[in-house]
Amino acid sequence: MCRNLVQHLVQDAPAIRRAIFPCVFALLLAFAPWATRGPRILPGLSALSNSPDPNMPRPIAALDSVFLEELTWLEIRDALRSGKTTAIIATGGVEQNGPYLATGKHNYVLRAVTERIARALGDALIAPIVAFVPQGNIDPPNGHMRYPGTISLQTDTFKRLLADIAASLRVHGFRHIVMIGDSFGNQHGMHEVAERLSREWGPSGTTIHHIPEYYDNARVTRWLQAQGIHEVDEGLHDNVQYTAQMMLVDPDTVRMRQRIARGNFSINGVNLAPAEKTIVLGRLLVEHQVSLTVEAIRRARR
Repeated sequence: MCRNLVQHLVQDAPAIRRAIFPCVFALLLAFAPWATRGPRILPGLSALSNSPDPNMPRPIAALDSVFLEELTWLEIRDALRSGKTTAIIATGGVEQNGPYLATGKHNYVLRAVTERIARALGDALIAPIVAFVPQGNIDPPNGHMRYPGTISLQTDTFKRLLADIAASLRVHGFRHIVMIGDSFGNQHGMHEVAERLSREWGPSGTTIHHIPEYYDNARVTRWLQAQGIHEVDEGLHDNVQYTAQMMLVDPDTVRMRQRIARGNFSINGVNLAPAEKTIVLGRLLVEHQVSLTVEAIRRARR
């Protein structure tokens, strides 16, 4: 049956073509105007919806924030015009931090510290925190990568990411770019990128600096000891400094309630209760770190 149908269609092909051709031609004529109109514009949008005038006035008051991702492009543009031409690139990490601290430890701390640094400087905005950094070999894993939840970048990937972020900020008009890192493994890559871009940019009007003064654990330990806090390392990749600073942001990130319920709200031999005392310590630590970092940034920009 199928063979007979095919033979019939083949024999009548000329007639079929004569019948179909006018229909196809009519369809082509009907759709021809669409082919020359360009992309279809949805109702309520104009052809310039994705390309507003770069000099358009800002229609509403600006949000009081120093974080780029919280601001609109108009708010950033106007902040630059008003003199906020320093950009802070902060690198954190996602890694194992013992049984109590969230893997985003460094990123939580940076959220608190960088805002205070920017506001103390008065002319700075903060790029989105670089949450992923080198944490060890990925496969086979070593270092922190031996523990679930850690996310690692290859060193070359990390440096390329930093360079692209810095170049983007420079193009948009930031005149001073400073990099700070909240983890030891971040320091060398940031230093290399800052040195290389500084040479490449030359006397172009934009400077870039790595600020190692931000990350100085020995200095923090001396400061804590001056406050009467003496730790005995329990080998958990956890300490009073980070616990206190993270509690300032969110006590849940250090599992405060769960630890109190189990009666082990301490670290490295230091009792963290009452929580209010540790939060005050976290605030003092942040203020100490901010003061030293702001001074170092001002020296670097001279």
